[in-house]
Amino acid sequence: MSQRFKDIDYIGVVLWLFRTAIVVVVLWGTISKLFLEQGNAYTTIDWIDFLIAGLSQGSLYALIALGYTLVYGVLFMINFAHGEFFMSGTMTATIFVALPLSSSGFLDANPILGMLIIIIVAMLVSVGVALLTERVAYRPLRRAPRLVPLITAIGASFFWQYFFRGLYGSTLIPFPELQVLVGKWTVFGIEILKTRAVVMVASVIMLIGLYIFIMRTKTGTAIRAVAEDKDIAALMGIDVDRTISITFATGAAMAGAAGILYGMVFRQVHFFMGFVPGIKAFTAAVLGGIGSIPGAALGGLFLGLIEAVGPPLFLEGLGIPGAHQLKDVIAFTMLVLVLIFRPQGIVGERLAEKKA
Repeated sequence: MSQRFKDIDYIGVVLWLFRTAIVVVVLWGTISKLFLEQGNAYTTIDWIDFLIAGLSQGSLYALIALGYTLVYGVLFMINFAHGEFFMSGTMTATIFVALPLSSSGFLDANPILGMLIIIIVAMLVSVGVALLTERVAYRPLRRAPRLVPLITAIGASFFWQYFFRGLYGSTLIPFPELQVLVGKWTVFGIEILKTRAVVMVASVIMLIGLYIFIMRTKTGTAIRAVAEDKDIAALMGIDVDRTISITFATGAAMAGAAGILYGMVFRQVHFFMGFVPGIKAFTAAVLGGIGSIPGAALGGLFLGLIEAVGPPLFLEGLGIPGAHQLKDVIAFTMLVLVLIFRPQGIVGERLAEKKA
């Protein structure tokens, strides 16, 4: 993983973004002309709202994608149960902490303290589920072929989905609304929903904190060493199993926090809520360059923006009905295009022959 952070092909990234920008500008001009001819063009305010919504959604994808990229960087496996880590902490914290604090009036009287308590509980539950999954399902398969833990991860995903369905039920659970976050803030003349602004700020803080943790702490150094070579790291005195557990716990903690931010925006939680965001976050990790923390952040933001701007930009101008419901088509089409033209992702690493 250390090489993934240090050997970023910045020239390739800039060239790829430049080519993408040219394509977007050309398509934007073409579709805008169609809008004008049809007389249904969006206003500048509408496009700003699309961009803000995309950045907010992309921030959530980035936080969840970190769990995929951390685990892949260390174990070279895709943890498809990560979406359930996201779901488990959110549902538990909502039922046992958020709703009681809201009904008692504590959450509105002390919104910052209340939200911190809810987020901490969600992170702890997500970490607990992740550590249990790693210890029971993944650790015994440490030396198995890569396909075996991949299938196990899919099985663990379904297990946790239906475990929490049986535990909490299958109905939608409302996430409490904070009165202090009702309405909009005006920033540089632009109105932004308070919940979306909080999501973006909190996501940036957590992303920076995680990057500092991985790059500047002793534990982060151990994680990067295990990612580079487990056997040599063990010879250097690093507890490999403990380090891998910390990696799972770190990714799950970020997912738990993202789950509460998700609840603040969409105002409901349920046992299946981790599946689609989990798949989208995996897509974001691949888009950015799986195994890279900056790549996960950039891929999440890129995917969120494409989902928000794509339907009105590329589909509605072509007269496709219900274009806003086809954002998944845009997102996964972008994934296919990136895999074809830049398979290493936006922030791709230069692989040595022995790793390729």
